[in-house]
Amino acid sequence: MNKQNAYISMDNLAVGYNGKAIIRDICIDIGKGEIVTLIGPNGAGKSTILKSITRQLSLIGGKVWFAEKDLHKMTSKDVSTKMAVVLTERLKAELMTCYDIVASGRYPYTGKLGLLTEADERMVDDAMAAVNATELGPRDFNAISDGQKQRVLLARAICQDPEIIVLDEPTSFLDVRYKLELLSILRNMAKKKGITVIMSLHEIDLAEKISDKIICVKGDRIYRYGAPEEIFEEAMIRELYSIDNGFFDPLLGSIELPAPTGNMFAADEADKAAGEEPAAIEPKVLVLSSGGSGVPVYRRLQKEDTPFIAGVLAENDIDYQLARLLAAEVITTPAFEPISEEAFARAMEAVESCERIIATEFPIGTANSRISQIIEAAEKSGKLERN
Repeated sequence: MNKQNAYISMDNLAVGYNGKAIIRDICIDIGKGEIVTLIGPNGAGKSTILKSITRQLSLIGGKVWFAEKDLHKMTSKDVSTKMAVVLTERLKAELMTCYDIVASGRYPYTGKLGLLTEADERMVDDAMAAVNATELGPRDFNAISDGQKQRVLLARAICQDPEIIVLDEPTSFLDVRYKLELLSILRNMAKKKGITVIMSLHEIDLAEKISDKIICVKGDRIYRYGAPEEIFEEAMIRELYSIDNGFFDPLLGSIELPAPTGNMFAADEADKAAGEEPAAIEPKVLVLSSGGSGVPVYRRLQKEDTPFIAGVLAENDIDYQLARLLAAEVITTPAFEPISEEAFARAMEAVESCERIIATEFPIGTANSRISQIIEAAEKSGKLERN
């Protein structure tokens, strides 16, 4: 991004504690109305960055420019009318109702007595309605659940009518419905009102779906910065989180457990005694599927720790996307073409060698017509199971 178009700039930022930098050389430009999400392992420094750009922590080095002004030289009142902050620390709110908490978002705009105008009160009501928290208004803030508190604090941020909103793990403690509602609200704030959103998220599938840019935090430098399609690659996420016990599927946006090996419940005792990883058991199950019909079968076999062969799948089939991660072998054929001789022959071999053949319900047409022969052979063998 051209710096002239940047709404927020982190210029050689160094952040940390007690004068010691834990992350340095942060140079990131963010445009107005963008949603930028920090991801990375626990303890990487995501919260430290957010606290530093919101003046909760002193900068170790560098500057944060906000609309071409040095953020750390702006008055507290100027900052409070421009920036709303929702951090993970518990708010100390003695004898305050949820309505009082949300209304405090209007205080930067009130006079010395802190009295709300009718317009302020309407904004409080609208903000609470936006996060489905109207019924919480009269309740003691300290007596509601963590998820409800998160919604109330978001309402306070909305009520503040900011130009930028900074949130640290805003989806923590929320169930699925409210996670989606919260992110939808943030998206509308960014795209309809031009509000810049900077936040950290643990749910990388949600980060991929909502963000314009992703900041990857790991080590003493920013690990990677870019658009979601540049960041959410299998190898990239594996390296960022040091994943060695599963997979990240960028197409489905899902985290997958390791492929079944058959050793979860019954490993070779000799290998155990020698301190070696037991060898994977040869798959005795063949799954014939297509178009997503195999996904629940693959997951069931994974839970059972049953190695399996998947086929016959074109490489553009959605079943292939998961099978390549979970299956011991995937029998593939070129997309948009009839099943190849090689794939057909391998599938027929698997029918012979496997003890179970699971066939799901899926359409059979011109391109995959030979699958009927494979299913017929499985049925004749007496090993066919319809799913």
